[in-house]
Amino acid sequence: MVEAVSGGEGSGVAVGHNGILPYQSVRQMVRDGEILADPEVLPDQLQPASIDLRLGPKAYRVRASFLPGPGATVMDRIQALDGYEIDISAGAVLERECVYVIPLMESLHLKSGVAGFANPKSTTGRLDILSRLITDQGVAFDQIERGYRGPLYVEIVPRTFSIVARAGTRLNQLRFRRGVSSMASSELVRLHEEGQLISSGSAILKEKLVGVTIDLEGAGPGTLVGYRAKKHTDRIDLDKIGHYEARDYWEPIHADPGRALVLDPDDFYILVTREGVRVPPNLAAEMVAYDTTVGEFRVHYAGFFDPGFGWDSEAGAKAVLEVRSHEVPFMLEHGQTVGWLRYEPMAGIPDRLYGAKIGSNYQGQALALAKQFRSGG
Repeated sequence: MVEAVSGGEGSGVAVGHNGILPYQSVRQMVRDGEILADPEVLPDQLQPASIDLRLGPKAYRVRASFLPGPGATVMDRIQALDGYEIDISAGAVLERECVYVIPLMESLHLKSGVAGFANPKSTTGRLDILSRLITDQGVAFDQIERGYRGPLYVEIVPRTFSIVARAGTRLNQLRFRRGVSSMASSELVRLHEEGQLISSGSAILKEKLVGVTIDLEGAGPGTLVGYRAKKHTDRIDLDKIGHYEARDYWEPIHADPGRALVLDPDDFYILVTREGVRVPPNLAAEMVAYDTTVGEFRVHYAGFFDPGFGWDSEAGAKAVLEVRSHEVPFMLEHGQTVGWLRYEPMAGIPDRLYGAKIGSNYQGQALALAKQFRSGG
């Protein structure tokens, strides 16, 4: 049995410093009642710079996505959309292309200086599950205003595969920022030139962003460089780890040097960057998901990289990209810029960093599917 988070050790909270709050600060927020949960928060929910959020026992099927807006609660909108309740306490199927809103086990009682930001977890993105946080009176997805006090909800739309989810399933992670913080351009350039951000020095820097490029050549002709999701597959139970054969759900994409990959707007792809990404312990990073200046496609659902991601290797860890083209087919060529990383200071160095020591699933990764699939499948 896993212990609930309570008092005990800790290296102290990064009091007074702006930036993304580290593990020990988030842990203190639990102790201080800024993060509430029923049942209590579990220790393994706390990550180096975020907390995993858990689905509650009830889901509501609604006919449209929504934001509550000022003066309205999420439940007000669910009732207006004639949403019906589904018991997911022991597991239930969430059908692809249907919209569900699920109250989370966690709620917030934030202090005025702290805001929240949510992302889907890596596995969520790799299964093409659109998963966005909503708050009462919210006017934007995945953003929590400073001083918010109230329940949390998640909107879920399985895009490619129907899924089985249940109470306690973790699809999103929430991080917190104190004040306003950003990196100086000179510091970003220095870290980039020293190889502390990505493994290749050839990346582009633009407006405090680090560019990453696509790998369509791998180790040579015929090697695996990506996957395209199949249509009309069986559902995926999110709790079954290493269970499914990749070939039943994915078509492999192999390197064909000199030949471009044309993205079909009806398809979902798993691809990978040429560069290895590195996140120093005093920084966090986020992938900008959609940038029309490099093409009409989205390259990342789960865009948050914890401090320590890829840090224990000079080669870093590849960024696995969940790719969808928007509206029209789009051609990708090897080495083309496909996304941008935004690095941001931490308010303090976390007591625990992303990596094998805390059981991180994707440290040192290359091309990888979600953890529900058998490795090498």
